[in-house]
Amino acid sequence: MKTNAARILDRLGIPYEILAFEVDENNLGAEVAAGKLGLPSARVFKTLVARTSPGAIVLACIPADAELDLKALGTATGAKRVVMVQLGDLQSLTGYVRGGVSPLGTKRPIPVFIDQSANKWPTISVSAGLRGHQILLSPKDLTRATGGSIYKLTRRTPTN
Repeated sequence: MKTNAARILDRLGIPYEILAFEVDENNLGAEVAAGKLGLPSARVFKTLVARTSPGAIVLACIPADAELDLKALGTATGAKRVVMVQLGDLQSLTGYVRGGVSPLGTKRPIPVFIDQSANKWPTISVSAGLRGHQILLSPKDLTRATGGSIYKLTRRTPTN
């Protein structure tokens, strides 16, 4: 299966692998995807959509087992304030639905910010733009394909 994200990587000559898993419509979390793919949660990156204080839309790619630090994203973007967009706005802003937002192939160009922990791995997984499909590629290639920037964007989710 080829998604817009995969077509972009093909056009750029970037190697990748598509990984597929069965989707649970009741739990679309990246940690569930990691478990189904047999990958560490820290290696599966979710793509979050935020709005900066000037009104710009940005994407933050962070590990499944981490929380986005909005202040850190604000620093990365140069914005005084950053808020998450409403779930109902995801498709109109990105062209993707919840559980399938990819940093590649959005309906219009959106700046991408990738957590620096991506560089700990030879490859990471991001959404291929369709629920139940992930793209495995190097962080360097993801950064190149998206024109993204690397920053520390997260704080770890507390464990019980």
